[in-house]
Amino acid sequence: MIILFLILAFLEGCGYMARAAFVLDRVFRKFGLSGKSFIPMLIGTGCSVPGIMASRTIENERDRRMTIMTTSFIPCGAKLPIIAMIATALFDGAWWVAPSAYFVGIAAVIVSGIILKKTSMFAGEPAPFVMEMPPYHWPRFSNVMRSMWERASSFIKRAGTIILLASIVIWAGSSFGMVDGQFMFSTDLELESSVLGIIGGAVAWLFRPLGFGNIKAAVATVMGLVAKEEVVAVFGVLDFEGLTQLAAYSFLVFNLLCAPCFAAIGAIKREMNNRKWTWFAIGYQTLFAYAISLIVYQFGLAFTGQIQILGFVISVVLLIALLYMLFKPYKEATRFTKKAPNLS
Repeated sequence: MIILFLILAFLEGCGYMARAAFVLDRVFRKFGLSGKSFIPMLIGTGCSVPGIMASRTIENERDRRMTIMTTSFIPCGAKLPIIAMIATALFDGAWWVAPSAYFVGIAAVIVSGIILKKTSMFAGEPAPFVMEMPPYHWPRFSNVMRSMWERASSFIKRAGTIILLASIVIWAGSSFGMVDGQFMFSTDLELESSVLGIIGGAVAWLFRPLGFGNIKAAVATVMGLVAKEEVVAVFGVLDFEGLTQLAAYSFLVFNLLCAPCFAAIGAIKREMNNRKWTWFAIGYQTLFAYAISLIVYQFGLAFTGQIQILGFVISVVLLIALLYMLFKPYKEATRFTKKAPNLS
């Protein structure tokens, strides 16, 4: 993370960021985004919150909203511990897990950009690229180091504090519960009888088609909405029992793509400045993550000969729908531009 923050600070200081956005504008336009979307997404690799806030430099409202909705698909610093945990604990440190996680995030941005641009809410000609190009120059060493230190120290303090507090809460939640009709504390309490188990059991069924419908994974996913670091804290206190490699990868995909942490959701609300658009963004991210995770798990089962008929049929329908939206001509969407619903 420190190396990443150092590179970001250097690129910002030397004047390269604006040129990178200009060069990538032609590429980003092909899937419905502006070249200016590159900067928020690059910043978002450190933390989604400043990445989302950086979208305010995009003048076009449609492009700005789409950038806000897709920036958190790029794995941020808080998601790196999840990737490392899954890769180490369930894939024996396999080299391909981390690159594939970033590939999934980038693919999600591209697919979402194409699909959303073909809807009536986002259809229309992209705005022309206008940005001042600062001259190339060597940044001051002190400025680069200060920027790197501020970002790194903020991340370390935030991640360390959240994981510590989350570990305490999870330990307490798994140690308090109902025993013989009485609410009590016990270090030997069955997870299903604990407060944590009751919460996880209430939502675990939702994730069963994705392969991780057990209480532990459900609790980790729900806690991840507070802060993604808490996913690691949950499995640090509990364990990985009941998760196969395929289910673990499905779990990873869902937690990479679903609605971000509360801090990022707050940033989305501030930048959208509209409650309906905020809920639309959260809903889209969660449903998109569910669909992709379902496709990954059900097709993975089919390839291993353990097909689940209903789940596989639904995943095939979802895949066909995604492919249709990807290859549907743009002009079919632009016909209805004037009738676009107003979420204001």
